[in-house]
Amino acid sequence: MTQFFQMRQEIGLTAVFLLMFVADLFLSEKHRNLLHPTACILLALQTVLTARPEDVTLFAGMYHSTELASALKTILSFGTLLVFLQSTQWLNRPDARHKTGEFYTLALSTLIGMYFMVSAGHFLLFFLGLELATVPMACLVAFDKYKGNSAEAGAKFILYALFSSGIFLYGVSLIYGAVGSLYFEDMQLHLHGCELQILALVFVFTGLAFKLSLVPFHLWTADTYQGAPTAVSGMLSAISKGAAAFALMTILFKVFGRMAAQWELMLEIVIVITITVGNLFAMRQKNMKRFMAFSSISQAGYIMLAMLGDYGQGSASLVYYIAVYVFANLAVFGVINSIEQQTHGKVLRDDYKGLYATNPKLTMVMTLALFSLAGIPPFAGFFSKFMVFASAFSQGHYVVVFLALINTVISLYYYLLVVKAMFIDTSEEPVAPFRSSPYMRISLVLCLCGVLFLGLASGVYTLFTTLA
Repeated sequence: MTQFFQMRQEIGLTAVFLLMFVADLFLSEKHRNLLHPTACILLALQTVLTARPEDVTLFAGMYHSTELASALKTILSFGTLLVFLQSTQWLNRPDARHKTGEFYTLALSTLIGMYFMVSAGHFLLFFLGLELATVPMACLVAFDKYKGNSAEAGAKFILYALFSSGIFLYGVSLIYGAVGSLYFEDMQLHLHGCELQILALVFVFTGLAFKLSLVPFHLWTADTYQGAPTAVSGMLSAISKGAAAFALMTILFKVFGRMAAQWELMLEIVIVITITVGNLFAMRQKNMKRFMAFSSISQAGYIMLAMLGDYGQGSASLVYYIAVYVFANLAVFGVINSIEQQTHGKVLRDDYKGLYATNPKLTMVMTLALFSLAGIPPFAGFFSKFMVFASAFSQGHYVVVFLALINTVISLYYYLLVVKAMFIDTSEEPVAPFRSSPYMRISLVLCLCGVLFLGLASGVYTLFTTLA
């Protein structure tokens, strides 16, 4: 029983979930507006009080949380807090107000599942975490089921999730048949790269590639991001992707470490195709949410570059990239969300023409976040890209790094299309001046501080390196 209490972050988050569940059940209609600040305060307390990194192994190795994994959980919790702050105005709509408690409990359930994915040392626990992170997310995607394409987006997401989980489980069953164990440490000792084990590797990788939107498993992404509520799209693109990337790296190194020669070539091909396809399709998008969907596909390819380095440098650069990506991506989605709620549905790039003249502060937040995603110095995105490039380059993957650098120029072009629309282009009906909700302003300030601070404070990456 005492082992459970050593899972500080999971226990703390479960306590927040239970408190929100009880509050949703018993708060009267008159006091339901208290759910917003309660959720934000409780999650902020959980994030701060459980932020101490520590290495814990429990249940005979089934649960293994490293110091770097603990740091990642803190980043995921803080990112979810930003999503909560950005959701307030949307949840205050008359058609969504009665579902506020459901949103918070579903989001917290998803986050708990991500925690278990990150800290799993056994495929059974990993699969439970994967499903706990996926099923509530499908409900969140379909949250606005009577509005727009939310129900369609939820159906597509759950169908793809169903097939990817089946493929993943089949791969795990092949490994179990070859090794006779589901513990990561046992598997690494017995996997040597025979045909059956290579097939298992392909199936396991395919199942997780869905979560990361890697090409060619990305077809659900644009439709899901467009149909889902904007706050949910932000969570799906940043929080979910970060947890899946770390989990995939853990499995590749701790389970298939001796088969690196087999999976490195596969990884190189997927990375180049993912970055290129994401960039080429992002240039064609007029809808900002679809634009960010293909941007996130491209960013997933850059995140995967960290896996081509050695485990220490690669895992540190991956967590650093995720931290930067969470702040920059949620800043963009926050601006999109704010404008969408204020204008009752304007999400096209043309709607942003002349935005600087009417809403200069939102325009500056969007611009700085896009510069970070593009990798322009001195913003944090430049340094995060440099770290993952250095990780892959140090192991001799020169061609992949060169092609990724070329794609960075392409990504700069389509990010600047949005900047051009806001600063240079004019519109006869620009977005009227407005003031975002206090919660939204807090989240955008925090995102902007993260984009600037993580770029200027080199000690953050050094900290992750010491934890790896």
